[in-house]
Amino acid sequence: MAEGLRERKKRQTRQFISDVATGLFMQRGFDAVTIAEIAEAANVSVNTVYNYFPAKEDLFFDRSKGLVDRLARFVRARDAGESAAAAVLRELREEVVSVSPKVGLIEGYEQFMKVVHGSATLQARLWRVQQEQYENLAAALRQETGAAADDPLPGLMAGQIDWVHQTLMTTIADEMIAGRKPGVVSREALALLDEMEALLSDKVLNYAVRADG
Repeated sequence: MAEGLRERKKRQTRQFISDVATGLFMQRGFDAVTIAEIAEAANVSVNTVYNYFPAKEDLFFDRSKGLVDRLARFVRARDAGESAAAAVLRELREEVVSVSPKVGLIEGYEQFMKVVHGSATLQARLWRVQQEQYENLAAALRQETGAAADDPLPGLMAGQIDWVHQTLMTTIADEMIAGRKPGVVSREALALLDEMEALLSDKVLNYAVRADG
């Protein structure tokens, strides 16, 4: 269905408010900026800001909904004959090789992470996003394998796969904050993925293999 004029205007307004807020956060830090200041800079009311973003941190992590389903999507889209861990490793490698912003390989990412590190509120929200990634991955593994509700294996496997993702993201963030170039960090991140895969057991690497056909 084509996007209507009203929906398009709402989407554009939401994006504009988010962009204005992000600019202010980058300049002054998250905690120093108020919702009233964001509203004034965006030429909207405070109520309008809250209508689009219920909490201040939603303005900063305005794309977090796509992040929380990220690993679960990789698993559900795995190829025939491919395991859950193999699918996640493949997707992550493709993003690293392409020097993708999805894994933080972009100029300016260090500024984004510095703002996060400077705010306890944002750190707490990021932790929650990471927890939701794990929970959604565990739920996807349980559904894909038909595991019983009391079977601990999907959660255990999700923990191992999530460890790979979180370690990769943390390492890239640290290197970018240190002033490294995305292309250089990309090559080192590929080697890191190889090392982490070598540490995973065969049980993890062969879990939830999609049947052929």
